Amino acid sequence: MTEPGTDFLTAQDSRDGIQQQVVGAVINDSGAFLVLKRPADDFRGGTWELPSGKVEAGEDLLDALHREVTEETGLTIERVSGYLGAFDYLSGSGKHTRQHTWMVTVTSSEGVRLTEHDAYEWASTASEYPVSTEVRALLAKAEQND
Repeated sequence: MTEPGTDFLTAQDSRDGIQQQVVGAVINDSGAFLVLKRPADDFRGGTWELPSGKVEAGEDLLDALHREVTEETGLTIERVSGYLGAFDYLSGSGKHTRQHTWMVTVTSSEGVRLTEHDAYEWASTASEYPVSTEVRALLAKAEQND
């Protein structure tokens, strides 16, 4: 099965009326997945999520993925190993948003540096932390592909 290209995903999002694209990463380190805790005073405060963030105007999805992972965690993506899927939600500013998520490996899982979150953990299962239903499904899919 061929994975969708980023141009295809962006065109589909445009046809679907998506106002904001977001990219997310499932970072796997020896069977554990990196999850980040949102600040309590932020949109969806206190929940755990994947490293993710908004795609800037004119930016390719995979370029945004590399940038966001580095900005939010201080880690560097070594390889993007597979597209896990997408989910839609309404952002805090009311924009119809779609998050595209990939499974990635990083050059080293040591030295996570948070810039936008309160805490991080390496979860061994999707049920360890209070993540959204959508993130739980992505982690379960990643566990099957591990």
